[in-house]
Amino acid sequence: MKEKFLIYLNKLLDFIYKKKCYICGSSKECVKVCSKCYSEMTFSTFGVNRAIDGVEIYSAGVYEKNIQKMIRGIKYHRQKELAYYMAKFMWEYFSKVCTDVEYQVVPVPLHKSRRKKRGYNHMELVANEFCKLNGFVPNYELIKRIKNTKPQYKLSQQEKLKNLENAFKVDKSKLLDKPVLLIDDICTSGATFGSMIKELKLNGIEKITCFAMSSPEW
Repeated sequence: MKEKFLIYLNKLLDFIYKKKCYICGSSKECVKVCSKCYSEMTFSTFGVNRAIDGVEIYSAGVYEKNIQKMIRGIKYHRQKELAYYMAKFMWEYFSKVCTDVEYQVVPVPLHKSRRKKRGYNHMELVANEFCKLNGFVPNYELIKRIKNTKPQYKLSQQEKLKNLENAFKVDKSKLLDKPVLLIDDICTSGATFGSMIKELKLNGIEKITCFAMSSPEW
């Protein structure tokens, strides 16, 4: 009952205050991301972006302009509603390249201190919306970040690898009987996915696919 009331209240407030597009500021459609800005996001080439230790990595879009602003908004400015649009974009891509497998979706975890500071893991929000679109099962307990790593974008390739060394720990008791789909917002060097893949494989988990919202144009 409370949840229904909050949904109704949010819709009423949207109508009164005319929700604006986070990217361009237009209130014509009264949505968080307008159709024009959404359509301007660039899909990556449909196919494997790269592979790490035999694991295929896909990337939905090119990390530029609107995608950059969307990711920054949900990560640093508490724009949680953007999770739906990120998930929608990711599914529009993924449904064209991987349609015959039912996955457990594992978002890249945050260290507990960073999660406490931010208040949420934005990729869990995206995973939740992503799974609503395709019937996959979210799994937030399989792998944890046990090392409070530095932000990757500030580091060289060698520093990234060192930064992520022994950063993750798998709880195999949380493994579901489904292949693992690791998801993240950006894949640049692939170091984060690589560290998680290593930990999963050390625990005998071999059926892994990686999928990022975006990556730099290759």
